[in-house]
Amino acid sequence: MSQFSLPFEWQGATGDDFLVSDANALAVAHLERWRAWPLSVSVLTGPPASGRSTLARQFARMSGGSVIDDAQGQDEHWLFHAWNTAQTEARPLLMIGDAPPAGWAVALPDLRSRLAAVPHVAILQPDEALARALIQRYLDGAGVRYAADLPDWLLRRIERSYASIAAAARVLDRASLSSGRKISLAMAKEALQAAAILPIVAAEPSSHQRE
Repeated sequence: MSQFSLPFEWQGATGDDFLVSDANALAVAHLERWRAWPLSVSVLTGPPASGRSTLARQFARMSGGSVIDDAQGQDEHWLFHAWNTAQTEARPLLMIGDAPPAGWAVALPDLRSRLAAVPHVAILQPDEALARALIQRYLDGAGVRYAADLPDWLLRRIERSYASIAAAARVLDRASLSSGRKISLAMAKEALQAAAILPIVAAEPSSHQRE
């Protein structure tokens, strides 16, 4: 991972922090270059819990632009008006969606033609470096004590997705708070199996992965 937070100008008053890796670097670079957009509108997509709303807030603070979350679920005439306003005022507009614009069900022909021309950037599921950094951040942010090798242990076992990492961290936080103990590998395994995040019977790890 080339860097662990956005450049200085992306840091806002809310203290939002967005970890940058190969999984999202193209999206970050596109938003940083908003002045060079061919249109005043772009679409950002990403999996649940990928930080797309955090990134969008930081973009709005940096550019002075506006953001429409869940854009594909909004009123089409309102979206069309927002698009036209962005063009006339040369004020950047970032739409956030679950899928690229080509997959949106749009009935309004004028909006459909405009969405066909919009630049689209995507946040991908986390690569290994980002997944480990997210695990570490969740654990540290919860303020609980944990075994030093827990982040790497989790990285090898849970699904590499933003939602799974966040879910595992919540389970471990609750387990630690209820027990009042440091999160050991044994506690993590038991808690994650009880939450169906890990299977009860897992495939035998290779020799270099055994604890």
